[in-house]
Amino acid sequence: MSAASPARRVRLGLPRRAFSQVLLMQVTTAAGVAILATGLFLAPLSRQLDQEAMRRALVIAQTTAQDPAIARGVLTTRPTRTGPVQREAERIRRATRAEYIVVMDTRGVRWSHPTPGEVGRRVSTDPSRALAGTQVMEIDRGTLGRSARGKVPLYDDGHRIVGAVSVGIAYDSVRARLVSAVPGLLAYAGGALAVGALAGWLISRRVQRQTRDLAFSDISALLAEREAMLHGIREGVVALDRAGRIRLLNDEAARLLGIGDEAVGRSPDEALGEGRVTDVLTGQVTGTDLLAVRGPRVLVANRMPTGDGGAVATLRDRTELERLGRELDSTRGLIDALRAQDHEHANRLHTLLGLLELEMYDDAVEFIGEVVGDHRATAEQVTEKIQDPLLAALLVGKATVAAERGVALRLSERTWIPDRSVDPRALVTVVGNLVDNALDAVAGTPHARVEAELYAEGRTVVLRVRDTGPGVPEGRRESVFTEGWSTKEPPAHGKRGIGLALVRRLAQRQGGSATVGAAEGGGAEFTVVLPEALSEVGDRATAAPVPAGSGEWGAADKAR
Repeated sequence: MSAASPARRVRLGLPRRAFSQVLLMQVTTAAGVAILATGLFLAPLSRQLDQEAMRRALVIAQTTAQDPAIARGVLTTRPTRTGPVQREAERIRRATRAEYIVVMDTRGVRWSHPTPGEVGRRVSTDPSRALAGTQVMEIDRGTLGRSARGKVPLYDDGHRIVGAVSVGIAYDSVRARLVSAVPGLLAYAGGALAVGALAGWLISRRVQRQTRDLAFSDISALLAEREAMLHGIREGVVALDRAGRIRLLNDEAARLLGIGDEAVGRSPDEALGEGRVTDVLTGQVTGTDLLAVRGPRVLVANRMPTGDGGAVATLRDRTELERLGRELDSTRGLIDALRAQDHEHANRLHTLLGLLELEMYDDAVEFIGEVVGDHRATAEQVTEKIQDPLLAALLVGKATVAAERGVALRLSERTWIPDRSVDPRALVTVVGNLVDNALDAVAGTPHARVEAELYAEGRTVVLRVRDTGPGVPEGRRESVFTEGWSTKEPPAHGKRGIGLALVRRLAQRQGGSATVGAAEGGGAEFTVVLPEALSEVGDRATAAPVPAGSGEWGAADKAR
């Protein structure tokens, strides 16, 4: 037989859910306010009723004392049960519904009383103040019980005090009025309490919906977990409220966007300025995995609306991935070029072997000289004009790729770049993207040709790349520099539409510009101006030397 389960403990204390706690606090507050208001109303009401009863007694006493028959009766008759003073006092008492009207002489002997047997006896309370000429209002206890009293002196025709008049209002009637007011007051208090409880319930229901019926401890734990998660993940998170203002951003978002806590409470336009990142955050551009450039970084952004009318955007740094992707594209191009060269090299070896077997030694030597000279001429033409080693190596590699794609790549006569680059990698990025785009534009077209022109003007570098492709329509010349804009299919490793946007950002970061126009004879001409791209070195020449050779140096126009 299984053991009986232990009795469940009853846990006393405040409810855990935020809804229940808010409702309890609202009802408690409403009840406390109702009780306090009732008490504050009853306390002055009791005093007010006492004052009203005493003033009424005093007025009746003053009216009685002004009757000349009362003063004459005290002076000319004896105090009897049927005397004129008793009759007149009882008449006034019945008319005013007072509890009693007592007329006394200067010795304190009663001349009237509601109980006839008390006539002729001394009063039970001290009449000295009234006999001294003072009007008295008080709550006191006498032969008829507790009452609100008014006492005034009684004057004769010569304005001499001949006695006093005491009038009493039953205190039970005052208490009855107070008690009769309590039910109505409690009804009002109950109504106010009911309205307060209803308002508290409605507020609590709203709190319940907004807090998902969670306990305050759960909300606190969720807040702590959210802070740890937001500042621990390696993705940027930006939250916006329904007005479009930045409500929250984590450390990674601040790093990627280059902003700080001062951006909280401001709109993306104010915090970031114009740009694609701002368009994504504000919802002007929609979609998934949207590409954007912020400074030197390439970002992937996603925006998700929230139930309260706001939105949450996530940002991922894709800069290194894009760089690796471009390097992968270049590597694939070089591999294709090397594969073609390997095939061409095999053909040349076969030709050389045939010349040797035919004992045509002079022709074999001449053939070898031509092959070696072609490659040496290509490298020499680049290094004569491009002194920067990274940029020269890039152009030599691009020449090989262009040759294998059937494109004639040449440097203009004006080309001359000294080895004084402040940021060689930026130059490589700009030239590489421009040449790649030109090669893609002319690939597969007849008489495909790309011309690169790079020259220095003081510390400024001007880059121009012309092609014989279809060109860029005038209406789209600004769109080509927008992140994500491309006419080509995306590669397997990611998305397109980043290269030209990155070129413009790099140029603008240095205070320069990037534009596109129409080239002479058709095609597109991209121009990039990079101020202060070269360092100040006084002992280095900046003028271009007379080139030893020019013309096309892409292998497309070489004999294969």
